[in-house]
Amino acid sequence: MTKTVDYYFTLASPWTYLGHQRFVEIARRHGAEIRVKPVDYGVIFPQTGGLPLPKRAPARQAYRLMELKRWRARLGIELNLHPKFFPTPADAAARVVIAADQAGGDSLGLAHAILTAIWTQEKDIADLPTLTEIANAAGRDGAALMATSQEPEAQAAFETWTQEALARGVFGAPSYIYEDELFWGQDRLEFLDRALGA
Repeated sequence: MTKTVDYYFTLASPWTYLGHQRFVEIARRHGAEIRVKPVDYGVIFPQTGGLPLPKRAPARQAYRLMELKRWRARLGIELNLHPKFFPTPADAAARVVIAADQAGGDSLGLAHAILTAIWTQEKDIADLPTLTEIANAAGRDGAALMATSQEPEAQAAFETWTQEALARGVFGAPSYIYEDELFWGQDRLEFLDRALGA
């Protein structure tokens, strides 16, 4: 039986960026299918006790930066701690990834390209022409994806997955659910790896 992991995330999260490729490799190693589900944390946070970054206490914001530095060094991954376009809305980017997924394309690869754009390339992922360029550079038809992403189906999926995430106990990004067990955060990938291998 195929192993399946539901992947709930936002493309504006540095933690999603830090874990994305590792998660993809773990899933591939175990022959697991990934269901790509970008969700709206602007909806999730108020219902689960979370706060957007600018509203968090200074001590929490400072510790976040410390942890990002630690993980950047630990993983040897390039990461801009203060990207020019952050915080930024990620809804448009989410719908582009959803459109790619609905079309049967490499939505994981496109998600990685968008994450890289914000966290290493100083690109504005809320800007539609920029998103089109990112998709083109990732080998997709950016204009076609952009058009599809603005159709009702993409928005409906975004809203459905957000409500689904809430119903399943998701409160932070990234979150992975395997056999109804929630793993929150890229720092829990080791536990997901073990679960997939059991």
